[in-house]
Amino acid sequence: MAWAQVCASCCWQLAEAVLRTPPGVGGEERTPLLGPAPASQSPGPLIQRGPGTPNAGFSCPSSSFSSSDPLSGGIRKLGLSTGSSSTWSPGATGASWPTTVLLADLEQDARQGECALPRAVPAGLVPVKPEASRSSSPGPTSCMGARVVAEARPGDTGFAGPELESWLPRCHGGPETPEPRRGQPPTAPELPSVMLLNGDCPESLKREEGATEPPRENGLDEAEAGEETTGQEVIVIQDTGFSVKILAPGIEPFSLQVSPQEMVQEIHQVLMDREDTCHRTCFSLHLDGNMLDHFSELRSVEGLQEGSVLRVVEEPYTVREARIHVRHVRDLLKSLDPSDAFNGVDCNSLSFLSVFTDGDLGGSGPSDSGKRKKGLEMDPIDCTPPEYILPGSRERPLCPLQPQNRDWKPLQCLKVLTMSGWNPPPGNRKMHGDLMYLFVITAEDRQVSITASTRGFYLNQSTAYHFNPKPASPRFLSHSLVELLNQISPTFKKNFAVLQKKRVQRHPFERIATPFQVYSWTAPQAEHAMDCVRAEDAYTSRLGYEEHIPGQTRDWNEELQTTRELPRKNLPERLLRERAIFKVHSDFTAAATRGAMAVIDGNVMAINPSEETKMQMFIWNNIFFSLGFDVRDHYKDFGGDVAAYVAPTNDLNGVRTYNAVDVEGLYTLGTVVVDYRGYRVTAQSIIPGILERDQEQSVIYGSIDFGKTVVSHPRYLELLERTSRPLKILRHRVLNDRDEEVELCSSVECKGIIGNDGRHYILDLLRTFPPDLNFLPVPGEGLPEECTRAGFPRAHRHKLCCLRQELVDAFVEHRYLLFMKLAALQLMQQKASKLESPTSLENGSLPSPESKPKDPPGPEAGSEEEGSSASGLAKVKELAETIASDDGTADPRSREVIRNACKAVGSISSTAFDVRFNPDIFSPGKRWDRAGTVLWGSSWGPVHPPERWHLPLLPFCLAQASALPPAGVRFPESCQEEVRDQKQLLKDAAAFLLSCQIPGLVKDCADHAVLPMDGATLAEVMRQRGINMRYLGKVLDLVLRSPARDQLDHIYKIGIGELITRSAKHIFKTYLQGVELSGLSAAISHFLNCFLSSYPNPVAHLPADELVSKKRNRRRRNRPPGAADNTAWAVMTPQELWKNICQEAKNYFDFSLECETVDQAVETYGLQKITLLREISLKTGIQILLKEYSFDSRHKPAFTEEDVLNIFPVVKHVNPKASDAFHFFQSGQAKVQQGFLKEGCELINEALNLFNNVYGAMHVEICACLRLLARLHYIMGDYAEALSNQQKAVLMSERVMGIEHPNTIQEYMHLALYCFASSQLSTALNLLYRARYLTLLVFGEDHPEMALLDNNIGLVLHGVMECDLSLRFLENALAVSTKYHGPKSLKVALSHHLVARVYESKAEFRSALQHEKEGYTIYKTQLGEDHEKTKESSEYLKCLTQQAVALQRTMNEIYRNGSSANIPPLKFTAPSMASVLEQLNVINGILFIPLSQKDLENLKAEVARRHQLQEASKNRDKAEEPMATEPEPAGAPEDVASQPQAAKDPSSSSFQG
Repeated sequence: MAWAQVCASCCWQLAEAVLRTPPGVGGEERTPLLGPAPASQSPGPLIQRGPGTPNAGFSCPSSSFSSSDPLSGGIRKLGLSTGSSSTWSPGATGASWPTTVLLADLEQDARQGECALPRAVPAGLVPVKPEASRSSSPGPTSCMGARVVAEARPGDTGFAGPELESWLPRCHGGPETPEPRRGQPPTAPELPSVMLLNGDCPESLKREEGATEPPRENGLDEAEAGEETTGQEVIVIQDTGFSVKILAPGIEPFSLQVSPQEMVQEIHQVLMDREDTCHRTCFSLHLDGNMLDHFSELRSVEGLQEGSVLRVVEEPYTVREARIHVRHVRDLLKSLDPSDAFNGVDCNSLSFLSVFTDGDLGGSGPSDSGKRKKGLEMDPIDCTPPEYILPGSRERPLCPLQPQNRDWKPLQCLKVLTMSGWNPPPGNRKMHGDLMYLFVITAEDRQVSITASTRGFYLNQSTAYHFNPKPASPRFLSHSLVELLNQISPTFKKNFAVLQKKRVQRHPFERIATPFQVYSWTAPQAEHAMDCVRAEDAYTSRLGYEEHIPGQTRDWNEELQTTRELPRKNLPERLLRERAIFKVHSDFTAAATRGAMAVIDGNVMAINPSEETKMQMFIWNNIFFSLGFDVRDHYKDFGGDVAAYVAPTNDLNGVRTYNAVDVEGLYTLGTVVVDYRGYRVTAQSIIPGILERDQEQSVIYGSIDFGKTVVSHPRYLELLERTSRPLKILRHRVLNDRDEEVELCSSVECKGIIGNDGRHYILDLLRTFPPDLNFLPVPGEGLPEECTRAGFPRAHRHKLCCLRQELVDAFVEHRYLLFMKLAALQLMQQKASKLESPTSLENGSLPSPESKPKDPPGPEAGSEEEGSSASGLAKVKELAETIASDDGTADPRSREVIRNACKAVGSISSTAFDVRFNPDIFSPGKRWDRAGTVLWGSSWGPVHPPERWHLPLLPFCLAQASALPPAGVRFPESCQEEVRDQKQLLKDAAAFLLSCQIPGLVKDCADHAVLPMDGATLAEVMRQRGINMRYLGKVLDLVLRSPARDQLDHIYKIGIGELITRSAKHIFKTYLQGVELSGLSAAISHFLNCFLSSYPNPVAHLPADELVSKKRNRRRRNRPPGAADNTAWAVMTPQELWKNICQEAKNYFDFSLECETVDQAVETYGLQKITLLREISLKTGIQILLKEYSFDSRHKPAFTEEDVLNIFPVVKHVNPKASDAFHFFQSGQAKVQQGFLKEGCELINEALNLFNNVYGAMHVEICACLRLLARLHYIMGDYAEALSNQQKAVLMSERVMGIEHPNTIQEYMHLALYCFASSQLSTALNLLYRARYLTLLVFGEDHPEMALLDNNIGLVLHGVMECDLSLRFLENALAVSTKYHGPKSLKVALSHHLVARVYESKAEFRSALQHEKEGYTIYKTQLGEDHEKTKESSEYLKCLTQQAVALQRTMNEIYRNGSSANIPPLKFTAPSMASVLEQLNVINGILFIPLSQKDLENLKAEVARRHQLQEASKNRDKAEEPMATEPEPAGAPEDVASQPQAAKDPSSSSFQG
């Protein structure tokens, strides 16, 4: 249950009470009042195992019910298990939410104020357009989503591919498009039924629910009247596609499938990507002689219909078109070159799947059918893995991480293609039509000069040193540069054709750009080739003036805010809006990252160049940049530079939160935080007009001087009031310096500024959430016992520690359950005793929210009381609603019950549950001087005293004040009681984190409900439960003291590794700040040697003295922050570094490391040096050379300067989301949970369409969607479709999360299973070996996930009768399972059985019997003798015994009669593929339960009975017509109505766990 870790003892009664279920309706149709996933477990990146996976059918331990696998949620009621599924969040994003929507994520309701959609990593390129020649069946998706098209530069081939339609789940209608299901418009997502816990429903959801939800709790209206919409307004868009014929010069006509929603421009994109038309960029399309407008939709084109002929007409070039053409040709020539991915540019990233699958798995080409045939005929395949993959190997090579792809060996078409030095053309040549000149050296070493003119490209007579622009003879005039080069270079013609053939054969997902840049921490040595486009890009800010916005830089603020203002009344409008927000945001992040790097590299002029380096600020490309330093001792009392460093991330979290609530009329700044070369840079969009005004005109809400003067504004109060419910922020009053009361609905630092554009901006959101009292000692304030016992409060190194939003949500939910229990208990006592006086809870004392033993014992007493407790809670709910609606019908005693319960849990209302926090409580004070002036300064730049604020720099001074802590906020006398309650609430929240959340996390890890594999996934698991990383030491302490210490060994190792690398990162940050650019590679390699190499005395190589000019250095005192000449870094020693790491671990994490060198750390904690190298590289942005490093050599250091290739930025930003797609996903998951796989599959397909519309083709949420679709198709027996979807999921995971991310490892395992089912045994083994190698690199061998992996490998090897090899893997799996699940676990029993089967195949019956007996004993002990599994094991034992006896007889015969004995040959038969597949399904958590006809009849009868009960209940409710009721769970009637139909469907006779 979702609340298991909060209050396990009474969760079932609570569940009954808080589910609105008509009597008699079964659990499958219930909608949880609070939403199934508590905030403490916000959905997200965990590797989750379904209930008791390997033995899925035999046991469903309740502890694993918190599994995050999408499919586990609902079907677990059938006693099934769901197998492994995982989602992860790239650590670099720093998002507080997961970046994938897993099925678990689906269970999350809109309660989080974010529509529950995890902040996913955005993408955002042009929707992709299919081409007819590769058409594929649309499948069940029917492309219901509105197609939203963003403009793309015609030159960008990365945006869309002609063959994409066979990969992307967007279909274009046609005869195969299925009808929408009866009774349910396909595009109307079934919104989750949401109880407004604290009223925290996002604005967008409120508008959708319209008037169905009565105002409640705070008496606040849901939305303005004009905005309300109903479910009926959702527009259904059916894409009825048609085909047109394309007539292009020089090739045969071909037909193309198009959709009416597409723009003409999308056909351009397709033609620019097709193999035979890719060399054209400057053309228009004509229909019946009329030119079509690029940006018109096809449905608006007169006369365009099925079979129309579109003619491609070549257009004259302009300089812009000629540049686009040259860039496009360069992109085509480089299309197989991975250097952009290794260098981390243009959103390219790596993928290696094709190396292990030999191309496309799901294709229908000859190679594919040949492969399947080969698999089926069981031809001998080479199964032996490399030595380093075998169990027990200590070797951890790095080179196999990036295997060489044979397609990357470049086909050289040209030696040089570059801009000529004769550019630009002189005036007289412009008048002849010359646009620019190119210089080319062909593969045959012929040097030619080419003129790009308005009519095309031709050879001229210029040479390198002589300008003669006249046409050569022959001049070979061609409209396309490729056609010209084909004529002058035979090698070009041949190789270019081969290159394009290879390019279009690659899976489109290997070449589409990702939404955000993913950096690789290793790269091979690459040759640096000449590239004119790269050179041009390096010296112009391409992001500054995009080609499609002529002659101006982008106004980022206007773009960001305008997209938020787009209408959102219906589905197409919302899709367009989300798409635009997403695209602009990903562009802004790319521009901000590039600008931040330029600032640190010293390439941007400061706007205050005379100031000291640390105080400088910059404007570049309409983005404002500031550095994370403590200027003029501002943060002296708050942690100095450390506080200044952390403030921008707190601010970003605030921006993220307010963006998610998405209140109309309230605007935040575009914000990106970039860590690069040891510096933190904050990039923000600029509020219009802030440069021209002085302070009185600017800030009209909040405080500019840390709480001394505070102002408020009614419009801001109104806007922020709408965010206060989802964010649980209390509207409160504070005193300003004149002792006047000022009302606020945020912390005092939050400033409101109305820009020149009239928009209401809020900034400085660093204290959006309340402070964490465990790390903020306050004199005279004691913490609860739970905190003091754990050694809190501890002084942290800064005073800006806040609670996470997830923790606040989990705490409020915990209080809500307590509220329900207390009120139910009182009602029952009233009923029992018939007393009129209120019960003993009048005084409002709360039985410590965390101390479960003190919870009222009544409801748990026994089964009889469970029923009464449930009805009591139901009454409480009804009563709370009645009182909240204030209709006067509730009797005084009932009001008293609610009042007492409200008081007990700290609710701010006495008539309804409503817990909120005042963010200004315990705000640390600021020192004032005697004159009462704040000691001015800022962490982000210079903040001048008020008398100087008329300067043009005011806005930046203002922005700088943002990061400063407040000046001891004061509250009015009349609020003292409220302040006292709020203080207590904060203390309780701090105690809740220590007594509920951390133990809950450790319990989930011990139960293997979550399976982190590296530091990033452990951090994500902690953050989902609201546990900040500063508690990592406390988590490890608890793991050490846990009774299940052995089962938590992997968590301990990951935690220690994370603690060491985070401590090292803190030291590295300061270390790098003292390094000059010329010494960067030497400094980084020296640091890595001190950190990881066993060599005792590494010596740093300083840059040569002649490069460091002392004279020049004295002259330029104020230089970019990265230009210091400090060489102190060179004297660091390994002993000093490790001493500092241990000290940092103690100071920051309060954990004592027992190691003085890296070798001691490896020895003591069982770590791997290669894993530590990966972790530190990912955290700091280092890229190292791909080669084998000898870490353990004591004779030479492991790293040299040449091994450090690059240093990348680590970027944190907001992740916009696709809310409608998420609702579809949620509805689809609900259907799957009920067992309606086909309907679920259709809904998930529709979600996929919408995700594609918003994010483009690449995104982590799309990856999760594809994974679920693959599994559904697999369960329904469509292996080809499962394979195709899973292949896309693997490619996408590699591209957007990283090639060795734990999520990618999971995807490889799933793909291997589907390959095996499709008889591609060799491929399945390759994929499993790859997954095992990655797991060894990322963690090592001793991980619970390794047992599953080895069982998979062992089973496949057994299937091909590689018994000895199979045994090595299966016995390792048995050892790992025994360690992590205990020797009596059902997983271990299954492992014993698998090992016994292999011994049987080897005719070693004694060993087989021994293992099977072990398994039988476990089944008998755990399940009893009558259980099906025990009986199966018993039968198998008999069978083995008979075989053993037969063998013994034969052996005796041989001994007696010698060689003349007449012996029938022993038969060693390989296990059938079906039996191996069945076992693979079981260990991966997939069970098929065949339903007999009788079962189906019973099911139908039960469904009909429930339907009648529900109808009767509805009629009764209508008759009673209560004043305040909760809305019906969305889609419930339809669900029930569709059940009989589904029951008849053969596909629903098997379910998946």
